[in-house]
Amino acid sequence: MLVARELAKLPGVEDAAVVMATEANKGILKGSGLLSDEAAAATPNDLVITVKASDPSVDVIAEAEALLDKRVKAAETSEFRPKTIRGAVNSNPEANVAVVSVAGRYAADEAWDALRRGLHVLLFSDNVELDDEIALKQYARDHGLLLMGPGAGTTLLNGVALGFANVVPHGPVGIVSAAGTGLQEVSTLLANAGIGITQGLGVGGRDLHEQVGGLMMLAGLEALQSDPETHVIVLISKPPAPAVAKRVLKQAGAADKTTIVCFMGAQPDLAQMKHGQAAATLEAAAILAARAADGSTEIGSVAAGDLERRAAALRSGLASDQHDIRGLFSGGTLCYEAQVIFRDLLDRPVRSNAPLDQSDRLADSNQSDGHTVVDLGEEEFTVGRPHPMIDNDLRIRRLHQEAADPSTALILLDVVIGYGAHPDPASELGPAIRQAKSAAADAGRDLVVVGSVTGTEADPQVLSRQVSALESAGMVVMGSNAAAARLAALIVEK
Repeated sequence: MLVARELAKLPGVEDAAVVMATEANKGILKGSGLLSDEAAAATPNDLVITVKASDPSVDVIAEAEALLDKRVKAAETSEFRPKTIRGAVNSNPEANVAVVSVAGRYAADEAWDALRRGLHVLLFSDNVELDDEIALKQYARDHGLLLMGPGAGTTLLNGVALGFANVVPHGPVGIVSAAGTGLQEVSTLLANAGIGITQGLGVGGRDLHEQVGGLMMLAGLEALQSDPETHVIVLISKPPAPAVAKRVLKQAGAADKTTIVCFMGAQPDLAQMKHGQAAATLEAAAILAARAADGSTEIGSVAAGDLERRAAALRSGLASDQHDIRGLFSGGTLCYEAQVIFRDLLDRPVRSNAPLDQSDRLADSNQSDGHTVVDLGEEEFTVGRPHPMIDNDLRIRRLHQEAADPSTALILLDVVIGYGAHPDPASELGPAIRQAKSAAADAGRDLVVVGSVTGTEADPQVLSRQVSALESAGMVVMGSNAAAARLAALIVEK
């Protein structure tokens, strides 16, 4: 990422990319006019350095090698860090949590090492075999430990943010989530209403699959039920396997605490729960949790009438052949929530690389088809390149691609800030939005850009600064991802 940016600054260089040659990355390079014959023939284990330059005298390869060598030397001279779990434990004997973020084929071994040393584990890595996940979680359960993950991008433990997480206050709501950005969205909506979190436990996206059995959601739920500081519990997941949902709901009904169940778009059977409430969206989960915590009504979307009037005003500049929504998401759960909302509001199907229904799967993730929402954080896009919450390059390329399509009426974005995320996403997305809107205007079209920012004022990027910069660039910023999706649907459903 850093090398590509430095190469793009060289005199005469129009564009540059430094990526592993996965099929998804080659598709992106092709769409950007950067795919040479040599790059097309490369394998996923090959690093591709490709440049579009107006000055052939620029020795880009030499510059790239110098930059890569500079990065390696900088890493070698950095402060001492233990290279093993054993070394880390010896250096920090008080530690009781290990964060594992290595390539998937090595991650399970590191997690085993940590668990056997009595450490809770946040397994940030993905591409971990399902059998390994099951065995790790069974061991953790049997030894009173948490194995959060694999692919657990967000956790809040005793006020400490791990992975992609936000600065939120301490308060009465505990969250167990099988969705990283789902945990971020709910915790920040609550925080921005003045309501804090006791614990936010990410358990990994497969935890509620039939084979895994919800082992860590059950463990996390039991921990929050016994925590005297947690008065309201929120459970977040995509629709779980029916048998797993039944076990989770049974456990949720075993304690006398209000429990909000957000099984994204599914209707859970709450008959076993005295104090259970169902939420179809992340926004709805935050609203219910806020009301249960202190009766707050501060969380809420724009009134329907106001939203329709705003949609009508934004729709007025669109041509008759502009009818498609193009959603470009960095958060997989936010992409899923948007689809849940579109399912009820749009007449035409919504295609995605991470669809609600497999019949709506995109044939090619690099090419939109009608209404399309793409999760750019899916593994097909993150193998060989940084996650889109860190690196905006992929999303900016796709933004320009969608803006050039005459059928595109609206581009829907999520912007996620906080620890681990890009230090100033608006500084890159803002100019890209201006360019996209300008290019559409030059072609005689209007282009609407709608989105939301998941974060808080206490985050390093500062929520209000990001919102202000994006609005100045021409983006309509709503108070939640759900509100942005509803506005988008109203704009295109003429």
